[in-house]
Amino acid sequence: MTSPSRQKKGAFAYRPSLARLVTTKRLLARIVLFFEQLLPPLMPVLSVIAFYLSASWFGLFRSVPDWLRILLLIAFAAAFLISLLPFRTLRWPRIAEADRMLEERNGLPHQPVTVQEDEPAFDTPFGRALWREHQARMAEKIAALDTGLPRPDIAAHDRFALRAVPALLLVTAFGYSLSINGGSIRDALQAAPEQVVSDPAVRIDAWVTPPSYTGRAPIYLTADGSEQAPIGIPQFSGLTVRVSGGKTAEKVVFRKANGEAQDIAVQADTKPQQTAASGSEQQTAAPASQALVAQTHMMKLQENGALEVNGRRWSFDVLPDKAPEIAFDGLPKPSVNGALEIGFTVKDDYGVQEAHAEIVPVETDPTATPLYPLPEYRLDIPRRNARDAKGVTSRNLTEHPLAGKRVRITLVAKDAAGQTGRSPPHEMVLPSRPFNEPLAAAVAEERQVFALDTRKMPQAIALNEALTIRPEETIPKLTNYLLLESALTRMKLARGEDALKDTAQYLWEIALGMEDGDLSLAERKLREAQQKLADALDRNAPDVEIKKLMDELRKAMQDYMTELAQRMQNAPMQPNQNAQNILRQQDLERMMDQIENLARSGNRDAAQQMLSELQRMMNNLQAGRPQRGQQGQENSEARKQIDKLGEILRDQQKLMEQTFRLDQQLRDRMQRGEPDMGENDPLLDEMNPGENGEPQDQQQGQQGKEGQQPSDQMTAEQLREALKQLRAQQDALGKQLGELQKSLGEMGMKPGPGFGQAQREMEGAGRELGQGRGQPAVEGQGRALEALRQGARDMMNQMMQAQQGQQGQGPNGQVGQGDQNGRDPLGRPRRPQGPEFGDNSVKVPDEIDVQRAREILDAIREKLGNNPPQEMERRYLERLLDIQ
Repeated sequence: MTSPSRQKKGAFAYRPSLARLVTTKRLLARIVLFFEQLLPPLMPVLSVIAFYLSASWFGLFRSVPDWLRILLLIAFAAAFLISLLPFRTLRWPRIAEADRMLEERNGLPHQPVTVQEDEPAFDTPFGRALWREHQARMAEKIAALDTGLPRPDIAAHDRFALRAVPALLLVTAFGYSLSINGGSIRDALQAAPEQVVSDPAVRIDAWVTPPSYTGRAPIYLTADGSEQAPIGIPQFSGLTVRVSGGKTAEKVVFRKANGEAQDIAVQADTKPQQTAASGSEQQTAAPASQALVAQTHMMKLQENGALEVNGRRWSFDVLPDKAPEIAFDGLPKPSVNGALEIGFTVKDDYGVQEAHAEIVPVETDPTATPLYPLPEYRLDIPRRNARDAKGVTSRNLTEHPLAGKRVRITLVAKDAAGQTGRSPPHEMVLPSRPFNEPLAAAVAEERQVFALDTRKMPQAIALNEALTIRPEETIPKLTNYLLLESALTRMKLARGEDALKDTAQYLWEIALGMEDGDLSLAERKLREAQQKLADALDRNAPDVEIKKLMDELRKAMQDYMTELAQRMQNAPMQPNQNAQNILRQQDLERMMDQIENLARSGNRDAAQQMLSELQRMMNNLQAGRPQRGQQGQENSEARKQIDKLGEILRDQQKLMEQTFRLDQQLRDRMQRGEPDMGENDPLLDEMNPGENGEPQDQQQGQQGKEGQQPSDQMTAEQLREALKQLRAQQDALGKQLGELQKSLGEMGMKPGPGFGQAQREMEGAGRELGQGRGQPAVEGQGRALEALRQGARDMMNQMMQAQQGQQGQGPNGQVGQGDQNGRDPLGRPRRPQGPEFGDNSVKVPDEIDVQRAREILDAIREKLGNNPPQEMERRYLERLLDIQ
C-alpha cells in the first residue's frame, strides 16, 4: 500500500489543477461506462412495460374474463421479474478502464493518462529527467479530454431490431386509448365492467338547455357520444334525451361523480298510449307501440356526472351558479322630504333578478302586536348589465310607524335560480317626516304609539286628551280641534284590525293637513301615480295601460305643482334659495314626455331609470319649508377661498398673455435685426410697482388713450429685461397659491395634487423668466393654468361633498336642502356662483353665452374695421376671427 505522498506521480505531483481535471474526467468516464452496461439489460424491462401499457390501452383487460385477466397480470409480473435478472452482473467500472476509455475516445497516443502513473525502467538521473519531460508533454494533451455520451451498442444485443416492435405498439395503443373504446392502465387491477351492447337500430337525440337567464344557447350532444372532455354546462340546465327506434324500451341512466346511478324517468306525456282493445290484442300491440313511439327523458343537472344510454356516454362538468353579492355604495341617507336614499352595488354570474332592503327595528318587544308589517323597500335594479350593476334608489317611508326609530338595514339580492345574497347590516335612524308644526308632530306621535303596539291604545288616547286640555291656547284653529275630537272618538271605538288601520290613517292625514294642507294630499297622489307607473314598466304592461298611467301621472304632477306654487307664494324666500333651485313646469313635462316616448319605443329599462330619477328629484325637491342650521359662516369662508383661487387663475392668465406678447415682439426684433429704437422703456415703467407696491395702471390708461403701444417702442434688450421683471409677479402668484393651500388645510380640506403641480410649474416658469426666456416660460405657465383648473375642480368636489354631509337630518329632524352634486333637480349642471374653472364634459352654451359671444365678435370686427396702425395687432384680430 502506498503512502499518501506517493499517490500523485508524474505531472500530477507538481500540477494540482491537472490532477483535479483528470479526477473529474475519470468520474464522468466511469459513469458513461456504467450506463453502457446498464442500457442493454434495461431494454427487456422497458419492453415488458410497453407490452403491459399497450394491452391496457387497447382494452384487453376489460374485454377478457376475470380469470384470464388475472392470469395475464401474473404473466406480466413474472416477465418483469425475469427481465431484472441481468442487473445482477452490473459493477462499477475501475479507474484503469476509465483511463483507457479516455485515451481511446480522444485518440491520444502513447497513453498520456496512464504514463503519469508509470515509472521508468532505468532509474538514472538522465532517465528520470527524460521521463519527467515526457510526462509533462503528455499532460498537456490531457487538458482537452472529452468523455462523450454512452455507447451501449444495443444493436449487438438485438441484431433483428425487435426493440422497435414494443415502441410502435406503444404509440399505436396510446392513440387508440383516446377513443371511446380505449382502455385504462387501471383495468388490470379492477373487475371488467358490464358489457353494454349497442343497438344500431336505436336513435338517440340528446341536448342540454341552459336556463334562460344565462343567455347561453342549447348544446346538442353528438349521436356517437364522442365527446372526450367533460361538457361544461351551467347549473340547473335541462337535459333532454329522446329515444326512438329499436324493439325494446331503452334505459337512460345518469351516473353521478360518486358512482351512484339514477334512472331518468320517461315524461308522462310521451309514454305510448294503448287503445282499449281485447286482452290478446293489447298484449301483442304493447311491445310494438313502445318500439314505435319515441320516448323523452328529462332531468335537471345539478352536479357532475355522465349520461349513459345504449352503450354511449357523455360526461358533464356542471358549473355552479354562485349566489349574488350585494353591498352598500356609501351610507344610506335621507333626502329633503325625509325619503330614504340607498346606494348599492350588485354582482352575480348571470344577473340579479330582484333586490330589496330588509328593514327591522333594533329594539323589539316579542309580545308587541304591531299594526303594520315591516316596511317594503324594493331596489331598482337596471336590467342592462345586471351582472355587475350600481344604482341608487329613493323610497319615502315616512308614513311607516318605524320612521324615527333606530332600525337595522340589510340589502338582499336574489337571482333567477332563487339564490340570495345579503349585505352586512347597517344601523341608522329611519328618516321621518320633518314637522314644523308642533301640533302636527304630536298627532303623528299618537299614531306611532299604537301603530307599533296596539296594546298601547290607552296611552295614545291619553296623549290625545292631553292635547285638548286647554284648546284655546294650544289649538288656534277650530277645525284642528274638531279633527282631534273626532280622532279621539275613533280611537275609543276602534276594535278590529281594519278599524285600527283606518284610525291610524285618519290621524296621519290630520297631521299632514295641519303641516302642509292640501299639499301633502297632492304629494301622496303623485307618489302613488309614480309607483303604479313603475310597476307597469316592470311587468311590461301594454302601451295602452302605460299611456293611461302617464296621463294620471301628469294630472297628479299638475295638482302637486299647483299646490306647491300656492304655498310658495305665501312662503318667504329662504337664505339658501335662489333661482337655480326653482323647478319649472316645462322641465317636468319634457321629462315625462321622454319617459312615455321611451316606454312606447320599447326601451322600458331607460324609461324605468328616468322614472326613478324623477322620483329622486321630487324627493329632494324642497317644498318651501323653512330650513334650520344654516352654515353661513362656513359658506362665507369657502366663498373667500373660491374668490381667492379665481383671482390667482385670472392673474396667471394675464401674466401668461403678457409673457407671450413680449416673447413674440422679442422674436420679431431678432428676426428683423432692427437697431435700438430708443432708450426709454414705458413698459418697464408700467410693470415696475409704485411706492405702494401696486402696478401703475393709470399710466397705461393714459398711454392707451394716446393710441400708443409702449412695447412697440422697446428694443430687444429692453424686451429681455421686461421678461426678467415678470419673474417677481410669477413668484408672487406661487406664494399666493401656497397660502391658499394652507388655508384649505386649516378648513379641513385636503388640497388636490393639481395645486402642487401648479406650484412646481410656477416655480419653473419663474426661473425661465429670470433668464429672459419667454417660450419655455409660456409653456410652464400654460401647464400651471391647467393644473390650477384641475385643483379647482377637486376643491369644488370636496366642498360639495362636505356640504352634502352637513345637509343631513338636523337636531330637530329637519332635513337640509342638498345641492345634488352641483346639479339642478333634473340632473343638469348648475352655473357656479363663483369663478368658472372649466370642466371635462362638453357643455352646450345657453342664450346668454351665445349673446355674449356675438357681442365679443362684433367688438373685434369693429376694432378691425378701424384699421389698427400696428401690423401685429391687426394680425392678432384676424386670427381671432379666423380670417387671413
